[in-house]
Amino acid sequence: MPAMLADNDSKISVNPRPDGASGQETVPARLLAAAIRIFAAKGYAGASTREICQAAGANVAAIHYYFGGKQGLYQAVLAKPVQDVVSLIPCAGDDQPMPSMEEALRQFYGAFLTPLIHGGDEFADLRRVTLREMVEPTQAFADVLHRNIAPEHQGLVDMLAQHCGVAEADDALHQLAFALVAIVENYWMSLDYMRLLAPGLMASPQAYAQLVERLVGYGLALVEHERRQRQTN
Repeated sequence: MPAMLADNDSKISVNPRPDGASGQETVPARLLAAAIRIFAAKGYAGASTREICQAAGANVAAIHYYFGGKQGLYQAVLAKPVQDVVSLIPCAGDDQPMPSMEEALRQFYGAFLTPLIHGGDEFADLRRVTLREMVEPTQAFADVLHRNIAPEHQGLVDMLAQHCGVAEADDALHQLAFALVAIVENYWMSLDYMRLLAPGLMASPQAYAQLVERLVGYGLALVEHERRQRQTN
């Protein structure tokens, strides 16, 4: 969510070394792209570092050099969709006001749905990797959850606490945060089914824009319900 994204140096990076000035794809970027394809097709256990390096046109030692090993590369793959979404959300600086809840949801849902429009084959492969983790979770996902997702979740909870006038976050606010994310996350997890059941829902950029506004409305209704519940209790 905007304005409360945590600055966390321990986050797993998808590109641990800066790009070169030439504009050409760097070795880490090539490794990451190859790893996304191969992990999606074969899973973590079935993919070999040699195969990934060969597909990336890189030296066999490159994965260890740039990512610390196969698990580090896999963590970077798992972290990429999270970081892609976060990178699309404007961050409010110290001299900028906190956005309204409506604007914060609009930015968040817009960022979350953008890969569905522009992600292409790479996004489809990232979805496959993520879905496999849901069925066969690894320690790598737990690490990404702790280091990349937890700070963003806590930022959302803190913003909800401020909006609801709560001094200290409680389980109900965590539940509300999960619900706000779930209504858009399902478009990633169930995209294939949705396109079959309601093909017009995501048929054009205009349809996506309408979808964002609907999700904003749903989200605001959930937040308002929680706020009123607290006022009457």
